Amino acid sequence: MPDQTTGTGKKTAGAFDIRNIIGLLLGTYGVILLLAGLFADKSLDKTGGVNANLWTGLALAVAAVVFLGWARLKPIVVPEEVEKAGDDPTRPAPRRRAGGH
Repeated sequence: MPDQTTGTGKKTAGAFDIRNIIGLLLGTYGVILLLAGLFADKSLDKTGGVNANLWTGLALAVAAVVFLGWARLKPIVVPEEVEKAGDDPTRPAPRRRAGGH
């Protein structure tokens, strides 16, 4: 699998970017609700005359496009090297187990 790179040759998060995962999840639910709104029983009497599945599916599909577009237009650039974090004085030290292990 080739590395995801920007125009400057820097590596990006690609498929592991959380915005892609959220966008795909919202898009999946959106498509399911759109299909349910178009082909399933609309139950308009329960929702006050509004096809709730259709409108919610449409909103989720739009949100998915926004997330996927955002990830595509502004990718997260992964640095080549990351400096090792020093010891953090605010982090608690590991506890020793009884028995000397």
